[in-house]
Amino acid sequence: MKNIVVLISGNGSNLQALIDACHEGRIRARISAVFSNKADAYGLERAAHDNIPAHYLDPKAFADRDAFDLALMHEIDNYHPDLVVLAGYMRILSPRFVQHYNGRMLNIHPSLLPKYPGLHTHQQALNNGDEEHGTSVHFVTDELDGGPVVLQAKVPIFEQDSEDEIIERVQVQEHAIYPLVVSWFVEGRLTTKDDAAWLDGVRLPPQGYAPD
Repeated sequence: MKNIVVLISGNGSNLQALIDACHEGRIRARISAVFSNKADAYGLERAAHDNIPAHYLDPKAFADRDAFDLALMHEIDNYHPDLVVLAGYMRILSPRFVQHYNGRMLNIHPSLLPKYPGLHTHQQALNNGDEEHGTSVHFVTDELDGGPVVLQAKVPIFEQDSEDEIIERVQVQEHAIYPLVVSWFVEGRLTTKDDAAWLDGVRLPPQGYAPD
């Protein structure tokens, strides 16, 4: 059975969606460990509740980002991951870290990439009067939120929406599409090459898989 390591920084709702999908057989793999850069991340409790090894690494204990990432790589590799999944991990990764897991690291970002990389995506969509927003699962590269997109999900923005309402609407979609994409990877259906995502041997368009 393939091993997944998940990195988190907060509540871990996407982690929970992945845990549930593993239990239900929608992901035929096991989450071998969870790591966080925040000691109070609730996702660590979610992992512990499911008897998944849960680890906190304190960034302040290291001289710089590269030193932290090198230590994190060492800890992750103890679990022999086939896939590293970023689930609300709020640190920018060093190029060495990204290269080490090249082609086997996924992230979920709360926008319809390439729109709104970085932070505060929901508020940006509101401020700009967008009529739709969404979320994107993509492979991780050195470019922040810039790796090949695998799958996106859209949600409407209504005139009286608050940021919290949009966040909740987007998270419903996140919890649906992230386990799906992870399952594609562990089943050997999903890969990346030539700066694109490939599913079942077919190169996906820039916006990712779009079912008919």
